Amino acid sequence: MTNKWIDEAEQSLLHTYNRYPIVLERGEGVYLYDTEGKKYLDFAAGIAVCGLGYGHKEYTEALKNQVDTLLHTSNLYYSKPAAEAAEKLTRAAQMDRVFFTNSGTEAIEGALKAARKYAFTEGFGRYEFIAMEHSFHGRTMGAVAVTGNEAYRTPFEPLIGGVRFARYNDLDSVKEQMNEHTCAVIMETLQGEGGIYPIDPAFLQGVRKLCDENHVLLILDEIQCGMGRTGTMFAWQDYGVKPDIMAMAKAIGGGVPVGAFAMTEKVAEKSLAPGDHGTTYGGNPFVCAAVSAVLDIFEKENICDHVKKVGAYLEAQLDALAERKESVEMRRGKGLMQGLVLNVPVGEVVVKAQKEGLLVITAGGNVLRMVPPLIITEEHVDEMIKKLEKVL
Repeated sequence: MTNKWIDEAEQSLLHTYNRYPIVLERGEGVYLYDTEGKKYLDFAAGIAVCGLGYGHKEYTEALKNQVDTLLHTSNLYYSKPAAEAAEKLTRAAQMDRVFFTNSGTEAIEGALKAARKYAFTEGFGRYEFIAMEHSFHGRTMGAVAVTGNEAYRTPFEPLIGGVRFARYNDLDSVKEQMNEHTCAVIMETLQGEGGIYPIDPAFLQGVRKLCDENHVLLILDEIQCGMGRTGTMFAWQDYGVKPDIMAMAKAIGGGVPVGAFAMTEKVAEKSLAPGDHGTTYGGNPFVCAAVSAVLDIFEKENICDHVKKVGAYLEAQLDALAERKESVEMRRGKGLMQGLVLNVPVGEVVVKAQKEGLLVITAGGNVLRMVPPLIITEEHVDEMIKKLEKVL
């Protein structure tokens, strides 16, 4: 059976995604509906973006009001939504300065530039980055350069130089790569695309100490694991190890395209200055109204406390499922960022789940990834487990 929308998309869109033959039309709460009327329990959330689910009244009203007021001005002028969003986001992130971007990969680009400019201003003569194997930081040339997967890097080489790769959760490996040219270490606080690998607290603490001892900046990528997904506003806050620069995106806008990178005042004073970095659309009134509304709702609805509670329940149910099913080797993850390591083709599981009305995605080759809206309840977890058990 052909579908008009799929046919039109295949004729016009650049084929960079192997899309599933589903045309999603609307959403309500934690459910999505396609053009055929089929209902799906969403445990993907637009790849960890739609933290508030779909149709949240306060959020959508904020967007509608801003559409009627002002969409865009450029960064040559101030706007009320940008000022409000910046204040709320720096407070939530426990950072001092923020720069709004259009996406997560642009947030990474800005973070890398800030680190190199800081080293330049300090006169260190440093320019190299230490990144992690199995990491994922985005698709632009700089972000790909620090992504620890050769399949993503090789077709686009030569990339920016000066990148060394260490093993995640292996402090000795980081020590081996650090030298007099290192300006920053960049890593995800919880690896996502690479296979849902939580960070070892001792490793994070060790890297922070190593950076301090060698005058090296620590950049944490919280694009996927941030904004409440692990039970704190940002994942590092559960470990008490503060980065010098932090990249974020996805759930900070609730569905509109917005990212950001934030930094301490120390880094801000000696890094990006007027003329060093810019963006036409980044931080426009529309997206900043979304960020501001999301942060208000997180606080009002105690989203982080809710994630801790329902996240613990999800972990327990997934662990029990893993014990019952030989096709599940183990569970990895934290809060509402979970992965099941499978010994059966994960792609087939995803497709069969769709037929059962469940949306899940993959990570790291053989991992079934679950990053649902942060507003899911224990009843939604039970519904997901029932569908997934049938599929497996």
